[in-house]
Amino acid sequence: MSLSVAFDKLLGWFSVDMGIDLGTCNTLVCVRGEGIVLNEPSVVAVKRGTNRVLQNGNAVGWMAKEMLGKTPGSITAIRPLKDGVISDFEITEAMLSYFIRKVNGKARYILGPRVVIAIPSGITAVEKQAVLNSAIRAGARRVYLVEEPMAAGIGAGLPIVEPTASMIVDIGGGTTEVAIMSLADIAVCESVRVAGDDLDEAIINHMKKTYNLMIGEQSAERIKIEIGSAAPVGEEVTMEVRGRDMIAGLPRKTVVTSEEIREALQEPISAIIEAVTRTLERAEPELAADLVENGICLAGGGALLRGLDVVIANATGLDVRVADDPLTCVAKGTSIYLENLEEWKGTMESNLDEG
Repeated sequence: MSLSVAFDKLLGWFSVDMGIDLGTCNTLVCVRGEGIVLNEPSVVAVKRGTNRVLQNGNAVGWMAKEMLGKTPGSITAIRPLKDGVISDFEITEAMLSYFIRKVNGKARYILGPRVVIAIPSGITAVEKQAVLNSAIRAGARRVYLVEEPMAAGIGAGLPIVEPTASMIVDIGGGTTEVAIMSLADIAVCESVRVAGDDLDEAIINHMKKTYNLMIGEQSAERIKIEIGSAAPVGEEVTMEVRGRDMIAGLPRKTVVTSEEIREALQEPISAIIEAVTRTLERAEPELAADLVENGICLAGGGALLRGLDVVIANATGLDVRVADDPLTCVAKGTSIYLENLEEWKGTMESNLDEG
């Protein structure tokens, strides 16, 4: 054991270890030995033209999400991550700093925490460095990066350390991570920037084209959750939608059906299915043979879309199941990494050389 590792263990008595699922839509934080302690939207409200967070840093998370699409001219509500990666470095730093302080303060630790952050498997070295820098400047003492499909597979309870194939499809807000894993590593993976946000965007575009009605992101998300589906499931239902008429410029409401929303979602859903089939085509024959028995596990918020498991099963011919708690799989996976940090950290990227 190097001197730096021994010293880091000593410091661990005076700080907390955190796992962070830094998502496009939501950020989840878990603490070693406590599980998930924070789950808030990845949204920050700032004074327009500056990077100064409103209300002494409290306009982050749920409070800021309530402001999306409703801010006056002096305020901007920002989602600082796009397609699973940082699009605004300073705002991400402010958001992470707020979340770390909120959790660290509860634990009454005085030193910065060691942090495990889940990142998309397809991001570039520059994008990885942005995550590392943001976490360090937000107050983390040491940062480890783990790929999201690995964390999601562990959090979903898949036997990824065994010599058998486990397949995860993690559909988040900005990216869909598809991976086949075996012996504690990723054998084949693909990361596509088509996910929950694209489903919302498809609904927004449908309302524009079909009804000349402009709706916001939060309204589109409500439609997706309440009546959205990937395949016919049960009785078709309707929903009243309110927005702004694009011709008259006045507020208006209309009624949409679950059938037309399902049709509107076909393009992004097809892109996700294509990523799944491409990954399967690249799998080694023995891994493919294992998947006939083991099937596919769906995780992430997108896994909750009704009928998606049926559509993927029909496209692949494999059994498809949704994880028990798909929204928290990645965060739970980082929590398990934390519990076994000394054994696992050699497989992760870090901001410091362990020696």
